Amino acid sequence: MPQLLQEASTQQRTYETLLQRALTTEVEGREQKAIARRLKAARLPGTKMLEGFDFSFQPSLSERRLWELADLSFVRTCTNIVFLGPPGTGKTHLSVALANRALTAGHSVLFTTLSELSNALSTASHPGLVRSRLRRYITPRVLVIDEVGYTTLSQEQARYFFELVTARYEHGSIILTSTTSFAGWGTLLGDEVLATALLDRLLHHAEVIAINGRSYRMKERQMDRASVSAPSEAALSATSVVPTGVR
Repeated sequence: MPQLLQEASTQQRTYETLLQRALTTEVEGREQKAIARRLKAARLPGTKMLEGFDFSFQPSLSERRLWELADLSFVRTCTNIVFLGPPGTGKTHLSVALANRALTAGHSVLFTTLSELSNALSTASHPGLVRSRLRRYITPRVLVIDEVGYTTLSQEQARYFFELVTARYEHGSIILTSTTSFAGWGTLLGDEVLATALLDRLLHHAEVIAINGRSYRMKERQMDRASVSAPSEAALSATSVVPTGVR
């Protein structure tokens, strides 16, 4: 406010202009604080954007389809997004990128792994705490569940997972990444009937995106190895010089 008053005094602005500037500044400040709060609550693992994804490395993936999802119509229609593929193919990157889009648009988001989610629910000491923790995962407009398929769930954890998907059905979007095909979810949950019922709700309104490609991590590792093993131009020049007095 002191800065705005100083500007109004030196630039001889009208009362109307001063009021408009003050209100605009207040609204912008509140929006920035709200975004910061949502970002902190989302617990995203870093900042990933669609602009930073190398679609040329994954030719099986439709870039146009991802940009269509980035308009966030899936949030408005409570549609789920499931990324299927081997480790390292960019599933988490794409999930976080879409979650960031939702945050910027004003939606609440929460990121978790299936292991973290199942442990949080199964270690609750009493039913009231279970309900409280379930609400934490039910409330956000977008829930990202990463790393499905890495661990097998106990009977209790599988039941909580089913309850969560059921509670969010047609009420909120889930972005889920999995290294396990749907045929293997019976083994993952330890119950074929429960897996069928869960998938029925998860996939009723869903976009399933399969990524059949190479691992970005292996690509980067190979590039790092190549850079270490390849001698530099300066080193090659140095080895080509014969020291004085040496024959």
